[in-house]
Amino acid sequence: MSVVYPRKLESSFGSLSARDVLGQVVRDREIHLMTLNRYRYSEQRSCKDLTDLVEQLNGKSVDLIKDISRHISDEARHAMWLTDLLVEIGADVGTPPGSSYIGEFERLLDREHITPENLDDFVISSLAAINVTEKRGCEYFAAHIHALKQAPQTEENIKIREVIERILPEEAGHVRWGNRWLAEMGRKSPEHKQKVEQAKQKYAAIEQAAFSSGMDITLGAELRRVGDLLDIANTLPLWQRPQYLMERLPQTLLAPDLQRTRITAVQRAWERDPKVFMERFVPMFLSGLTRSPQSLQKVATKK
Repeated sequence: MSVVYPRKLESSFGSLSARDVLGQVVRDREIHLMTLNRYRYSEQRSCKDLTDLVEQLNGKSVDLIKDISRHISDEARHAMWLTDLLVEIGADVGTPPGSSYIGEFERLLDREHITPENLDDFVISSLAAINVTEKRGCEYFAAHIHALKQAPQTEENIKIREVIERILPEEAGHVRWGNRWLAEMGRKSPEHKQKVEQAKQKYAAIEQAAFSSGMDITLGAELRRVGDLLDIANTLPLWQRPQYLMERLPQTLLAPDLQRTRITAVQRAWERDPKVFMERFVPMFLSGLTRSPQSLQKVATKK
């Protein structure tokens, strides 16, 4: 059975690994604290999403419900640790500004409603969605720890590293748990195995699109989002693709969350340092146009 891992972030400067990104993040305290608050929000929000999943299962698949309940407990503890840390170092614990990774992930989902006939399909889809997001979390927590070890060993940086080091092993355990469940589902029959493989590819494409949307605010990002949307559609059966695209294409092109994020980023960059704004931020923002022709070609060649 194949293993699907998150892809690197494609930027105007080339492919950026998690270590590349976090190496820059820890150098800017404001961005660093915002990143930690996004972790906190994601852990907190996952408790709600996992609880919704338990309620949808409604007593079906008791072993899975038991495991998810433990998972909820872990995520709540992570949110508590991160909240305590942020409050201690004087950081914000409000809803993070800008594009929401979780919100975009949910927007791109092709939600399945559970019935007695499709229980296995629903379980496979749910597990694949959880598994791919947990993999991204592990990748970035590990990169964050590495970046903090290379950064100045201030009291604050040490506190941050210690909290993330407590979280990472449990998140890695969640990935192994998801892998085991998906493998067990795949062993039920050749048809189940095929459905597991398809679900992995589908949710990997959705996760990549959601992740990229929160990182790419440069000009032309809307077109690149359309390319990502087509990547997701291509993992679906042919008869499902038109409806999936038509339901999501308008918001993908208009991208109101992207416009708000751009405005906020421009304002903050200008207020912090007008000179750096003109010398670095503006060229970086415009650099997205150089990738738009590639995205246009990608869209045009999709079938």
